[in-house]
Amino acid sequence: MASIITLKHDGKSEIEISKSVFIGHAKHVTTPEEAISFVDEIKSKYPDARHNCYAWIVSGDVSMQKYSDDGEPQGTAGMPMLSCLTKKNITNAAVVVTRYFGGILLGKGGLVRAYSDTCAEALLDAEIIEEKPCVTFAFYVDYSLSERITYDIKMRGYRLDNIEYGADVRIFVTCLSESVEEFTEFLTNATSGKVEPEKIREFMDVYD
Repeated sequence: MASIITLKHDGKSEIEISKSVFIGHAKHVTTPEEAISFVDEIKSKYPDARHNCYAWIVSGDVSMQKYSDDGEPQGTAGMPMLSCLTKKNITNAAVVVTRYFGGILLGKGGLVRAYSDTCAEALLDAEIIEEKPCVTFAFYVDYSLSERITYDIKMRGYRLDNIEYGADVRIFVTCLSESVEEFTEFLTNATSGKVEPEKIREFMDVYD
């Protein structure tokens, strides 16, 4: 897995141009099915709108991208919105811009700007972030070692997720995939080779 640029949460924007109202919605999605469901959700939310244009990109096991002008002149809505995503290398994201027509024609250039600006503002409101491939490990240590181990984990910049206390101490730690070898070497040295971490999961996350 490689790092990706995506959205942290839902975003919204609204712009009025020559009496037409453009409402943007952006969302983090991980599959084509989620993207399609989001588009349908926004269409249902604004059933009386003249247009619900969209663009989305999904990467991973299945990589796809799609856009629609939804009745606007070809190339004036969906493609400019898709360009907003690709120019910032954003993936696993969907954007829908709803237009309530105000009776004044904007022309091709005006439409491109309106949809691009509404899309861009929705993306900014959703907060553009970088997700990195991470791995969570779990391992057991004696109580005599637990305090020093947890201290070293924090000092080395790994993420201490949880600690369970039983006959031994079970520690859950997340690190970047690129740091797995470094982490396992640290744990081997810190426990004189007595502890071997168990890989719990691999996933994408914002790693601070």
